Amino acid sequence: MKLTDLEIIVTAPPAPGWGGRYWILVKLRTDTGITGWGECYASSVGPVAMRAVIEDVFDRHMRGENPENIELMFRRAYSSGFTQRPDLSVMGAFSGLEIACWDILGKARERPVYALLGGRINDRIRAYTYLYPLPHHDLAAFWTSPDMAAEAALDAVNRGYTAIKFDPAGPYTLRGGHMPGMRDISLSVAFCKAIRQAVGDRADLLFGTHGQFTTAGAIRLGQALEPYAPLWFEEPIPPDTPDEMAKVAAAVRIPVATGERLTTKTEFHTALQKGAATILQPALGRAGGISEAKKIATIAEVYNAQMAPHLYAGPVEWAANVQLAASIPNLLMCETIETPFHSALIKGGLKVEDGFIVPPSRPGLGIDIDEALAKAHPYLGSALHLQMQEAPCDYETGNAFEGGAPAPR
Repeated sequence: MKLTDLEIIVTAPPAPGWGGRYWILVKLRTDTGITGWGECYASSVGPVAMRAVIEDVFDRHMRGENPENIELMFRRAYSSGFTQRPDLSVMGAFSGLEIACWDILGKARERPVYALLGGRINDRIRAYTYLYPLPHHDLAAFWTSPDMAAEAALDAVNRGYTAIKFDPAGPYTLRGGHMPGMRDISLSVAFCKAIRQAVGDRADLLFGTHGQFTTAGAIRLGQALEPYAPLWFEEPIPPDTPDEMAKVAAAVRIPVATGERLTTKTEFHTALQKGAATILQPALGRAGGISEAKKIATIAEVYNAQMAPHLYAGPVEWAANVQLAASIPNLLMCETIETPFHSALIKGGLKVEDGFIVPPSRPGLGIDIDEALAKAHPYLGSALHLQMQEAPCDYETGNAFEGGAPAPR
């Protein structure tokens, strides 16, 4: 069996765009007629440029190869151009292609991917959700309203979720870490208080920050949140400074989580070795794929750390996360995004029921792709999947991070 053909589909979820502005889906075919699907979570260049990177990685390292030889293909891509170091765009391209190889292998053997990873250890996978506006909420006002957040949290908990994530501390700025404004700290405390009052002990609070703060600023904010016992303090400072993140972890009595912007076991091991985090959040469409994420989980076991695969993308990456999650003993939970478009794109192949995901028993990733639907929603814009704010922190009127999908202006 050999890999013969590649097709790339860049699809845009309908407004307001939960999961990012677009998703890069890859479809691989073998000479035996088996098709596999993957998703590339790479957003540092636009989709036109990323398409060229994906094609180059496939043509250079994978075309004509047996899809079983994932380790060989990984080493080719990782070492390409005399680098032998993590490269965000190259590994983002390879990750989606690697996921598609696993989908092919599972279909060829008529087994789910997790059965090829050592078998299933988790019959149910705890899901968590980001807090999104309810239909009657004002889309722009939601992100700075503790009352709306509490209402959305209670709705999620009543649907079975036992963990909910939110990030009111904004802004998400390209300037690196900043000191949070006092308004931002007060708003963050108000969010935690309102949500905790609404859900009680029925759910864990997951506090996100997207790497916005200086070390001192993250400590100042984190200590203010401690009375509400969040389960994690997500990426409190930029991801390129694990020594500094370790200082935050030592000073704040909330577990630190990180990983959505890291790639390969090299970067995750550094975070563990430095004591920067005890919860790892690999995005499988960026971290190196399923096999690399399995290695990351194994390394995490040695450090008594847990895994919580990240998802701010489409449902193919979600399906890969679920296959990994079913096979690892140190799973904490999996992020999920429930929208009609996510569900329709995989023909309802994955569902959250009472706050948990049941790993599918069908071969491969366990999903079918509605290819016509994906192609009917092409991405025609010029923005990146997610974009950083250029303006600095607003210490006069306050800040807002609108969940990656700004309201129309």
